[in-house]
Amino acid sequence: MEKVGTIRRNLWVAAVLLLITASLFLFLNMGNNWAFALRLRGVKVAAILIVSCCVAYSSVAFQTITNNRILTPSIMGFESVYLLLQTIIVYMYGDTTFRVLSSIDNFLLSVASMIGFAFLIYLLIYRKGKNNLYLLLLVGIILGTLFNSLSSFMQLLIDPNDYFIVQGKMFASFNRINRDLLWPSTIVMSVILIAGFRMTRTLDVLALGREQAINLGVSYNRMVQLFLVIIAIMVSVSTALVGPITFLGLLVTNLTYELFRTYRHSVIIAACSLVTAVTLLGGQFVMERLFNLSIPVSAIINLVGGVYFIYLLLRVKKL
Repeated sequence: MEKVGTIRRNLWVAAVLLLITASLFLFLNMGNNWAFALRLRGVKVAAILIVSCCVAYSSVAFQTITNNRILTPSIMGFESVYLLLQTIIVYMYGDTTFRVLSSIDNFLLSVASMIGFAFLIYLLIYRKGKNNLYLLLLVGIILGTLFNSLSSFMQLLIDPNDYFIVQGKMFASFNRINRDLLWPSTIVMSVILIAGFRMTRTLDVLALGREQAINLGVSYNRMVQLFLVIIAIMVSVSTALVGPITFLGLLVTNLTYELFRTYRHSVIIAACSLVTAVTLLGGQFVMERLFNLSIPVSAIINLVGGVYFIYLLLRVKKL
């Protein structure tokens, strides 16, 4: 009972921190044109909440099915697929990209490409067996590296004036959110999140391991494939909306597991969503108010996350 009470208290603390952070971000120093400021900041808050839910669910679910707290969907190359797609589009159409493809078309194409990537690596690599999931991860990492190399090569061939279009897609930013994507992202995220939360007990069983999950009646192969599709959709929504944030999932999931010492995924995912939202809102608030947008919040997150990733690798090696 004490542990349950501690978890509930931490959830309430995280929710209150989110409310305070969101209120400060929305209402502090609004100026004379408060309606314009509130509308602009409201879009950012909405985007941050969407990204937080997507990152939390995809990262926690991915770490569960891989049974590894260091891995995230970004390591598998999902974001590399998105960047390669954007590079190819700009390479083909140049400065007419926005006239050829609307924001919604680009969004749907990004979602479809990441889902296709998830199916491809699963169908080509995954077979029944104990170690095949690790082979899946290895191939995902290799393909991600390959896609990054192809993107870099094609970016050298792109006209310098058109390169700025690709450059805008390479780094996450909450200052240039496309409002046309906000509602489609909200709808897709809500539907997938509701469906995903209905399967959190399955994640609890998958966390026990492949053999135990099969013994308890879980169709392991089918559920892994299903969760890979859910993860692909979540990552594609988050990346298409604001851009790639490589190490965000690594940071918030490990922080959540440290603060909420439970393996119930219904609790962990909800808590991770709150922690991610507080992190992003707090980081964006500091970048805007203290650093005058001179540094993107994604750069700070990737820097801290990269250092933390190395720390985790060294700690595992010592163990």
